[in-house]
Order: sequence, then C-alpha cells, then structure tokens
Amino acid sequence: MNYDLISTTFRNLAIQAAHEIMEVYGQDDFGVRSKDDASPVTEADERADKVISAGIRATFPDIALVTEEQSASHAVDADTFIIVDPLDGTKEFINRRGDFTVNIALVENGVPTRGVVYAPARERMFWTDASGQSVEETGAFDVGTVGPTTPMNVAAPGAELTVVASKSHRDQATDDYIAKYPVGAFQSAGSSLKFCLVATGEADLYPRVGRTMEWDTAAGHAVLNGAGGSVVRFDDHTPLTYGKTDYANPFFIAYAPGVDLKPA
Repeated sequence: MNYDLISTTFRNLAIQAAHEIMEVYGQDDFGVRSKDDASPVTEADERADKVISAGIRATFPDIALVTEEQSASHAVDADTFIIVDPLDGTKEFINRRGDFTVNIALVENGVPTRGVVYAPARERMFWTDASGQSVEETGAFDVGTVGPTTPMNVAAPGAELTVVASKSHRDQATDDYIAKYPVGAFQSAGSSLKFCLVATGEADLYPRVGRTMEWDTAAGHAVLNGAGGSVVRFDDHTPLTYGKTDYANPFFIAYAPGVDLKPA
C-alpha cells in the first residue's frame, strides 16, 4: 500500500470537496431534501461526493470505495476499502453552525488506518501522514501545498475529565453514562470533530450512545488511532471494527488511554 499517495490524495480531495461545500454554504438555498431514511441531503453533499469519488476511483482503481451518498457502494464486500462521508454533519451545515466535516478513510482488515477530517468553516484540518501519525495542519489549505503541521497526541487525563458530546444527538442515556465519571469540563462539537478533540488532547472522552454509520466515524477513528487514542464498543469495550454487513456501528466510546472506562 502506497501510504504516502493515500495521505496526499485524501488531503487534496478533502480540500477540493470543501471548496464545493463552502460555495453552497454561501448560498441562500442549500437544495435540502430527505433521503429514504429521512436524513437530510443537500447540493453540497452531492457535489462533494462527486469530487471525492472521481478522485478516488481515478487514483486507486483497485481499492473498493464505499460512500454514503451512493447506495450501490454499500454492497461492497472487501477487507480493504476507502470509505467516505463527503459532508458529515449535514444538520450542522443546514443550521449554519459550522461543525461539519469532510471525512475520507482507508480501512484495512477492519481497522481505519489512514484518514482525513477537514472542517472548512472552522478552518481545522486533521489527517494521518504516511507513517500513520496524526497531524493538525494550519495555513491556507491549498491543494498540493501542505501548510505547517503539528503532530497530534492524546493527553494524559487528570483527576477530572473533559468530555466531548454531540451538539445534535445529546440525550439522557448519554448524560447518564457521563455521570459515571469525574467530569471537570465539557466540550460540545458536531460531526467527527469530536474524535479530533480527543486526538488533540482538548478532550479525554467521547461516548456515543446513538446510531452512527461507518462513514460517520472511520476518518475520525483513524485520526484518533494515529494520535494514540482508542475507540471501543460501548457494551463490552472490545475494539470497534469496520466492514460490517450493513455498515452500522454499535454504540461506542472514544477515549484517551489512561481513562478508566466505566461499564455500560
């Protein structure tokens, strides 16, 4: 596997997709409609998906592609595949809250090994380099020109934890689980940014007691892995794996090592 090409391509395609997304974000009408599962989709989702899919298929024709916006791709059965959410956090996008991201990840034998999470409205980009180390890039985010990068490493948790939770999906079950921990502060974030806040050391714990799909989590999971963090199932604390038949995730916990995980 050419990981240098993987990392470079993922980064560049995320930037190109973000250009499409932000062009729509500046319009009055996002072209919002409902998919079969009642979740919203916009012109920005479709434009970003078109850019990413074309780039992935041209550069990696021999690697299977799974993308949220193309239902035919959900029948892919492969040990190694690229998985894409061209616009994660569509509700955040529609409500102009800014916490939406472009997610692209490589999955190998059930594990997300490389990925990029780009939040263009927040001007934050996180990706794994060829070695698998996660970095945060700053700068102009130009295609082909990498700006300054800072290696990311999870923080050693203190006596009180910083917990990150969803802006759109916080519920009583989540609050009940968080209450099992000594919490000193909360961070609120949308989309896969929650994984990235744990990866940068800005948070220690992100429990998700709710529905997600693999394309929602793979890129953030890869970034957290590359920063020294972990993601496990909520029920038995075994690793969260990918390539499931329906691409649906169980509940999970993303955390920094050193956090004493509590039972479900």
